[in-house]
Amino acid sequence: MVPAASGPSALSATPVTGKGGAVPGSVLVVEDDRELRELVRRYLQRAGHLVHTTGSGAEAIGLLAGGGVALVVLDLGLPDIDGREVLAAAQAGGRAVPVVVLTARSHVDDRIDGLRRGADDYVTKPFSPTELVLRVEAVLHRTRGVPGAADAPVTFGAGRLRLDEVRHEAQLDGAPVELTPTEWGVLTTLAATPGRVYSRYELINQVRGYEFPGYERTVDSHVKNLRHKLGPEAGRIVETVLGVGYRLGWARDR
Repeated sequence: MVPAASGPSALSATPVTGKGGAVPGSVLVVEDDRELRELVRRYLQRAGHLVHTTGSGAEAIGLLAGGGVALVVLDLGLPDIDGREVLAAAQAGGRAVPVVVLTARSHVDDRIDGLRRGADDYVTKPFSPTELVLRVEAVLHRTRGVPGAADAPVTFGAGRLRLDEVRHEAQLDGAPVELTPTEWGVLTTLAATPGRVYSRYELINQVRGYEFPGYERTVDSHVKNLRHKLGPEAGRIVETVLGVGYRLGWARDR
């Protein structure tokens, strides 16, 4: 098991960067503890990932702005800025970058807060590096689109809701809906079988690939955020079935 980090250390970047930014498709590790940062880098590289590392939240924001980052492994306890600013930067722009949060805060409310802010997974210290790699790969698998998906987007509610699995895009009444990877996973899971009720347990396992402690509150938080982005008719699009779970209320167009 990896011990909890202690104290800041100097920035250390692996030699895989391009002109001022991360190599396209690389995993950005943002962790101020040098030893832990290098350990995570080694495990990710052994698994075949391109990796860029930094102990600076400010540099991480700059790298995100430059594009090319496929996923961020983020320690919230950074010495220069609040790690939640990096999390917000990952959600900004045309398409959210998935984030796996690293933290020493193990209380479920802290994890729920991070997930509400757009994190896609949450790993508490101390942790197994192998488990972290598996979680990173699970998030990447969910957010890289669906292999073999049809080229044509699917529409619901007489064309009002449009989901493009290949491009990972959602539109409502012709306007783009910017979703986090987890919100996208919830919506597309419900859209796979409109009208079918999915329990919270089913949703968290479909979207994350495993049961997460406190999963009921986690799913509810993501559904709340999703509905906020879908606007006034969100309650008709994503319906609550009391005591059971959620379903997509709009039928798929033929």
